[in-house]
Amino acid sequence: MAKITKKELLTLLNKDLGLEYTAMVQYTQHQGTLKGAMYQSIQKELIIHAQEELAHATTLAGQIDYLGGVPTVTMPPAKISKDNVTMLKQDLEGENDAIARYIQRIKQAEELNLYLMTATTSWTDFTARTSWTVIPIGCRL
Repeated sequence: MAKITKKELLTLLNKDLGLEYTAMVQYTQHQGTLKGAMYQSIQKELIIHAQEELAHATTLAGQIDYLGGVPTVTMPPAKISKDNVTMLKQDLEGENDAIARYIQRIKQAEELNLYLMTATTSWTDFTARTSWTVIPIGCRL
């Protein structure tokens, strides 16, 4: 595998940053549109996750700046649906994608000997990202 360059890493980190913005917007929209009493606790969790995405975005922006880049303000569109289960699947897919990308970013940063950057990224955060995947009883995925 070819070693990544710092410029390539900055491009990927900015893509990640845009996806954090998207996740924040998506969670906010989903928590506001989930319907039914059985989803009330999930709505509260989505609010928390939206706030966590802002924290991730803030960390990424700092890392991008530290590496000499300029944090992006561009983001892909959020996924939306009128169906509760579809919304939750969209959120879960986004989280799984983020986990895979950040594991890769840590490896890439280590290839460039950017250990300070990898030390600020918490593995427990990746684990916490998947802790809300429980779907209420009666829902089918």
